[in-house]
Amino acid sequence: MLTPEQARDAACHAVDRARAAGADAADATVAADSSTAVSIRLGAVEDVDRSEDEGLSLRVFVGKRSASVSSSRFNPDEIAALAKRAVAMARLAPEDPWAGLAPQDRLLRGNAPDLDLWDGGASDPQALKARAQAAEDAARAVAGVTNSEGGSASAREAVTALATSHGFASAYRTTNYGVSASVIAGEGSAMQRDYAYDSQRYQAALESPGSVGLRAGQQAVARLNPIKLPSGPLPILFDPRIGSGLLGHFVAAIAGSTITRGTSFLKDMLGKRVFAPGVSIHDDPHRPRGLRSRPFDGEGLPVSPTILVEDGMLETWLLDSASARQLGMEPTAHASRGGGVSTSNLYMAAGKLPRETLLGDVKRGLYVTELIGQGVNGVTGDYSRGAAGFLIEDGEITRPVAEITIAGNLKDMFAALTPASDLVFRYGINVPTLRIDGMTVAGD
Repeated sequence: MLTPEQARDAACHAVDRARAAGADAADATVAADSSTAVSIRLGAVEDVDRSEDEGLSLRVFVGKRSASVSSSRFNPDEIAALAKRAVAMARLAPEDPWAGLAPQDRLLRGNAPDLDLWDGGASDPQALKARAQAAEDAARAVAGVTNSEGGSASAREAVTALATSHGFASAYRTTNYGVSASVIAGEGSAMQRDYAYDSQRYQAALESPGSVGLRAGQQAVARLNPIKLPSGPLPILFDPRIGSGLLGHFVAAIAGSTITRGTSFLKDMLGKRVFAPGVSIHDDPHRPRGLRSRPFDGEGLPVSPTILVEDGMLETWLLDSASARQLGMEPTAHASRGGGVSTSNLYMAAGKLPRETLLGDVKRGLYVTELIGQGVNGVTGDYSRGAAGFLIEDGEITRPVAEITIAGNLKDMFAALTPASDLVFRYGINVPTLRIDGMTVAGD
């Protein structure tokens, strides 16, 4: 696999070839990765997957016209030919008044910060097999588990490089390790499925496979014999595993492209209250060993911790250079190389109340652990999702619930949201337990 230095040099070479072919400006990314994954099902190896990929993406500008091309070949002659094709394509493209590279004076200068994202890249297929086996064994050992969709373990090493024609060139490498289990409890039409997983930058930091498997098995068994609920309004608590999806809808609503098109339900809310007082949302690309940490964005701008919401107030849009120009603002260093914007280690800050307190005064409500479908309208904020979870009665989580729909409007949901104090950094997007009163449950 390419080293960071080799990837950076390849990106620089592609940019040089584009300029030589007639481009006014250009940038290029090189991505390389190698991964190994082992899957076990019912105690036997089901799949061993090994992949190695290297790719180059080149974007060129001719005036206000642009084009992008990609290749998996790094031969100098082929890169030169690729650059010529890209320039020819750009000359035929329509003009975009907002197109162009990031502002030169905003580029990351000097060495990229070391975020401790690479542990050396050790990957032993036998160790992965043992880890997957242990996860499935622990899940299948839970009383009530009757079948398995498998245990798996993976290891991945990746290199990312970016170069631009106005002076930026850098690269970094990462590792990622995962372990998971998915099992089924019950028999026939009464079967229920659940899963658990862990993902870390450092192999040594992984949760034990036995713990992951035990959690998967217990969660599947807990879902057996679900009831249905009558329709009506109920207070709803979102488990952190699925509550993070609400932040995904929020990020989509404050992305520069949706704001410039006027297609966001939050398009007029910058500087105004969007969430309840006390709610804060942060994006931290500098977290050491963070699952989505990065030293620079997709345009070469230095990234830094950003407060998106403070005390319920919307503080910023997420802007790449093109949307920033269109809005007459500055880019926020959230550009994604594939176009648009992306966050890094996004999280909602812990609230002041323990989870038990948020549960305690719920006479009758719903604790949601699974969401189904994509019934979210980003223009209006209307929200309707299939759901499953557990009934809350007199402040206690009791019987499992399935085959229901929860509905509301994201504006109202955000305004009524209360975070618990149980924030744990486990995923790429993290939230504590969330309570939202006044949503509608549709059941029987």
